[in-house]
Amino acid sequence: MIESLLPIALFAFSASITPGPNNLMIMSSGLNHGIYSSTPHLLGIWLGFPAMVVAIGLGLGTAFNHFPFLHEVIRWAGIAYLLYLAWIIGSTREMGSGNSSQPLSFTQAMAFQWINPKGWIMATGTLAAFTSPGTEIWSGVVKVALAFITIGGPCVAIWLFFGVGLKRFLTEPRYLRSFNIAMGLLLAASVIPLALEGLTPFGAAT
Repeated sequence: MIESLLPIALFAFSASITPGPNNLMIMSSGLNHGIYSSTPHLLGIWLGFPAMVVAIGLGLGTAFNHFPFLHEVIRWAGIAYLLYLAWIIGSTREMGSGNSSQPLSFTQAMAFQWINPKGWIMATGTLAAFTSPGTEIWSGVVKVALAFITIGGPCVAIWLFFGVGLKRFLTEPRYLRSFNIAMGLLLAASVIPLALEGLTPFGAAT
C-alpha cells in the first residue's frame, strides 16, 4: 500500500511546490492582501484542483479525447486570462490597492483551475501515470485526489506565507512596485511553453 502511494505523493509534492501560475498568484496575493483576505483564494486552489482531478477521472477526459478542439479552446482561454492577471499583478502599486483591488474569491480560484493550462497538464499526466483502466480506476483517482489535498494544498500555503513574509522587506513603494512587476513578468513568462506547445502542430504542418 505504502509503496503504491509513495510515487503519487512525490509527484504531488514536486508538481505543487514548484513555481507555476497558482503559486505565483497566491504569493502575490499574500504580499498585497495578507493571509485573511487571501484564504478564500488558497482554499479554492486547495480543493479546486483535486475536484478537477476527480471530474476528469469521471470521464470528462474522454470527452476531450473525442473533441480535441475543446482542449485548445481551454488552452488559449487560459493563456489569455493568465496574461490579463499578469498585467493586473504587474500594475499593482500599493498593498491592498491598485488595479488588483480584490484577491480572487473561493469560486474564482476553483474556476481558474479549469482554464489553467499547467493544471490540465498536471491532472491528465497524473491520472495517466497512476491509474489504470477498468474497475481499479476509481481507486487510482481517489489516491491522486487525496494526495493533492494532503500534500498539494500545504505546498501552495507555503507560497502564501512566503508572500506575506516578504512584506517586511518591501515596505518602500519602489521595492513593492519592482516585486509586482517581476511577478507579473514571471507569470506572463510561464505561458510561453504552453503557447509554443499549442502552436507546434500548426508549425509542423507548414
